[in-house]
Amino acid sequence: MKLKTKLTLGVGLLFLLIVLLSVIGSVYINKLKSDTEKILTANYNSLEFSKNMLLALDHISIDSTVAIADFQKNNKLQEKNLTEFGEKEATQNLNLHFNSYLKEPNFNKEKLIREDLAKIMSLNMKGIERKSDIAIITAENATFWIVSLGTVCFLIAFILLFNLPQTIAEPINQLTFSIRQIADKNYNERVHFKGSEEFNSLAESFNVMAEKLQEYESSTLSQQLMEKKRIETLVNNMHDAVIGLDENHFIYMINDEALKITNLRKEEIIGKTAHEVAVNNDLMRELLKNIDHPVKEPIKIVRDNKENYFEQDIVPINIVRTGEKEKKYIGKVILLRNITPFKELDFAKTNFIATISHELKTPISAIKMGVQLLGNQKFGALNEQQQELLKSINEDGQRLLDITGELLNLSQVESGNIRLMVEKCSPKEIVQTAVKNVEKLAEQKNVLINTEYLLEDTDFVTADFDKTVWVMNNFLTNAVKHSFQDESIKIVVERNESFIQFNIIDTGSGIDEKYHRQIFDRYFQVPGEHQNGTGLGLAISKNFIEKQNGEIGVKSSLNNGSTFYFRLPVA
Repeated sequence: MKLKTKLTLGVGLLFLLIVLLSVIGSVYINKLKSDTEKILTANYNSLEFSKNMLLALDHISIDSTVAIADFQKNNKLQEKNLTEFGEKEATQNLNLHFNSYLKEPNFNKEKLIREDLAKIMSLNMKGIERKSDIAIITAENATFWIVSLGTVCFLIAFILLFNLPQTIAEPINQLTFSIRQIADKNYNERVHFKGSEEFNSLAESFNVMAEKLQEYESSTLSQQLMEKKRIETLVNNMHDAVIGLDENHFIYMINDEALKITNLRKEEIIGKTAHEVAVNNDLMRELLKNIDHPVKEPIKIVRDNKENYFEQDIVPINIVRTGEKEKKYIGKVILLRNITPFKELDFAKTNFIATISHELKTPISAIKMGVQLLGNQKFGALNEQQQELLKSINEDGQRLLDITGELLNLSQVESGNIRLMVEKCSPKEIVQTAVKNVEKLAEQKNVLINTEYLLEDTDFVTADFDKTVWVMNNFLTNAVKHSFQDESIKIVVERNESFIQFNIIDTGSGIDEKYHRQIFDRYFQVPGEHQNGTGLGLAISKNFIEKQNGEIGVKSSLNNGSTFYFRLPVA
């Protein structure tokens, strides 16, 4: 618990009890005053009036006129001060007896008057006794509560008196001693307070300060300069460009490679913000544009009349300061990796694939034409074995033709030379054309292809018809290959807001979820399956669809079939 909370609770409770004590004392004092006033006002006055009437009765025989007037005056005052039970009846009897006495005075009637006055005085004396008892009880209750609350206040004050100074003074004394130890360069000194949160926080701050002082004391300026020089030399000899920014984007470090590709001088930019430098530097402006979300595509930089390619990477720098526990962000480093040699090799590979694929396509087509001519048996009849051999050659030739077609498409994708004829297309025509292309393959396994259109006839997509049919062919071919004999494949085309989605659903063995991210990578094939393709079809399909501003994906799990889908914008 915090010391402030303890003080607030203790002093606040004491204050409330004092206020309560004052209130109770005031209430009981007012009650005693009220009881006393009731005795004086009601009973004492009645006794005084009765005494005056007795004196007046004694003087009637001496001076009857004055005595009678005095008696009647006190009698009227008594009639207005009837407070006790039975006092009213006694006063009424007194009036009757006194009036009768005035008409015919005698000893018996005087005796009755004196008895009435005695009764009135007796009733008021009893009232005085009763009200006096009530006042005594009130005084006793007031004494009990005042003494009780006073005792509680005394105990609380006693506890605060003995505990509070020690609670405050002991940590201060310990902290004073530790500060003196630090002043004497004893940086191993630590404080460990027990109690309030304020002193615990003070102890943690003091210990962090002592730990940092110890760290600074154990290091020397020459060592720090040497380490700084070593790091700077290491960074400057890196083949990658390195630019260091602090948390406010001030440039505090840049190596020689980065200076070369940015055409900047170190003394011009150190200490300036990256945004200031970017005003007159295109490359820095491009780097800042992608600083929060680095692009995957390489950055092309022309240097020495040669195209160089760099891969951008942003590395956030977080450190744990001495004596602290949480990481703190202090800036980021921009890395530009020179991938020019790899890019050149990739270009060479792409050109090689394109050249070989193009050169192979012509002889393979000639071979297939020759096989077809032999199959027509214009050059003589063929026996059963020869027909089987021609069938095998035709299938292998078709497979080679498909592979060369995929390789040519891949070379177009990698070189960025895909030619798209984007136009308004009918989804039904795309599906019907693709289904017609795979009909023979589906018939071989007796696989039925069903289509379902959940859209209007007026819904069209913006797409390259041939490329989209190629993707549908690829999906359908894979679905047929992975479907069991006598199964069915379902094609569902549906409108989804501003997209039209094509779903190809099969009931095959399915694909494990751990391979979903890799399924559209080049050359990837699901392990354990019969591999009879190149692993390029889905990668090319993905590129074709994304180039048309579409999306592509898969939903599948083992033994539950697969759903390959792509969506294209509505025209």
